[in-house]
Amino acid sequence: MSTLTRRQFLHFIVAIGISSKLRAENKPIRIGITPVFLTELTSVLRDWKAYLEFKIGQPIVFVQRDTYRGIVNNLLTERLDFAWICGYPYTAHRQKLRLTAVPIYKGKPLYQAYLIVPKRDTSTRSILDLKGHVFAYTDPDSNSGFLVPKYQLLMANQDPNTFFRKTFISAGHHNAIEAVSTGLANGAYVDGYVWDSMTRFRPDITDQTRVVSKSSSFGFPPIVAGPSVSPEILHRLQNTLKNMHEDPSALSILNRLNIDGFGAGQPSDYETINKMAAALGNLRNDP
Repeated sequence: MSTLTRRQFLHFIVAIGISSKLRAENKPIRIGITPVFLTELTSVLRDWKAYLEFKIGQPIVFVQRDTYRGIVNNLLTERLDFAWICGYPYTAHRQKLRLTAVPIYKGKPLYQAYLIVPKRDTSTRSILDLKGHVFAYTDPDSNSGFLVPKYQLLMANQDPNTFFRKTFISAGHHNAIEAVSTGLANGAYVDGYVWDSMTRFRPDITDQTRVVSKSSSFGFPPIVAGPSVSPEILHRLQNTLKNMHEDPSALSILNRLNIDGFGAGQPSDYETINKMAAALGNLRNDP
């Protein structure tokens, strides 16, 4: 091979590498949104998408699903890159999902589960008062809407599978709140952040419910990365999210999300969830 030919060959190899890198950088970043995100606030996704695209320099695609399991399955099979999920599926698959960012709510990366009943119910003081009634679970992979009530019943020496007369899955915290507000359910445990946000944006619904009690604090539902996300992309999204609270152009987005900003978060914040799941025997192994 002549010197000229060799030089041309090397230029060709470099050009292929640059072209491949450009194609990779233009590949959309796919972010899953689950029931932790209020359907009433989906209009903010347009502005959030534009903000992230401007800061990161790559297309962003938000994918909305009604269940945590659907989103997590897509993460594990590499059909999604990131997702905002609940702490329960994060702990169940923590060996494969990487903690990327955690919303800061009321100054902390924490939230509580609220036990709610219809407003007209003035006698219920705890979940034990709902024995034989209708109860709404939000999602079988929800910490606040499924794990917490079952764990509380277990700790009270009650069988979660027979305690209520009837149970159903509402497919989202907002749906459970509506079910309780209309009397379709006698009670539900819901994400306190979602209830607080609905009180801000849809008080006509939450005004028809009453918060009976609040749980201890748990790690806030995190944004996690799937196993195929490169360290570079992870760090770019992570840094963009963590700096939003310092960017005046992002404050409106954070305000509409009803959070203060995003922090790094710590896996240890989710250890309580892990222990509750283990006590119930519901902590699934990675597929």
